Amino acid sequence: MSTKEIILLIGIILIIIAILSSIKRKNSEARLLSTKVGVPIGILGVLMVMYTSYSGSGYSHNQLEQISSGNKLKIEGPVNTIKVISPIDQDSVDCRILTMGVYPESHNKDIWVIIRPTDDRYYPQSDHTNTSYKRDGEWQVVTRFGGDKGEAYGLIIYEADSVASSFFSSTIEKWKEADDYPGLKLEELPTGAKEVDRIKIYTRKNCRGVF
Repeated sequence: MSTKEIILLIGIILIIIAILSSIKRKNSEARLLSTKVGVPIGILGVLMVMYTSYSGSGYSHNQLEQISSGNKLKIEGPVNTIKVISPIDQDSVDCRILTMGVYPESHNKDIWVIIRPTDDRYYPQSDHTNTSYKRDGEWQVVTRFGGDKGEAYGLIIYEADSVASSFFSSTIEKWKEADDYPGLKLEELPTGAKEVDRIKIYTRKNCRGVF
């Protein structure tokens, strides 16, 4: 059970206790619990539930995110390989960006963006669909950075079969539930994920504690 789920459960229990404070004993004016105790407890419970509702919803959080775009590489001629076109190699980026790229018309596998900061761990990136959004030869996914200003990142593009894609998706879900993002070691990456492109970028501001 994650920290937010525990807070939600405690909040609900406090609200129930507050409700009991409004109930009178049978054939008596006495209440099951003093309102002096029940009212503050009820308020605290409501605040705890409201907190988890706003901070625990990934959709609401993402709706408030300020997402920028980096410089864009100009592509000419037919697309023969999966390639990232924004940001570009050696670019400096904001804490949240939209990574974009292109893919050949015949490509039918999932595309994943994975970042590797200076801790040498691998972090698959996703939005509501987990995999990168693909349409008409272009793909994109929200990418988030949490390092110091000027920290170097490897931004690596993988194509993944269904097994590898499921592994990345389930890994992200486990991290979200635990509210802990330890990253993956290189040897933990699934064999069905193949690296197809890589660039090096830097954070242009301090992104620690943003998420």
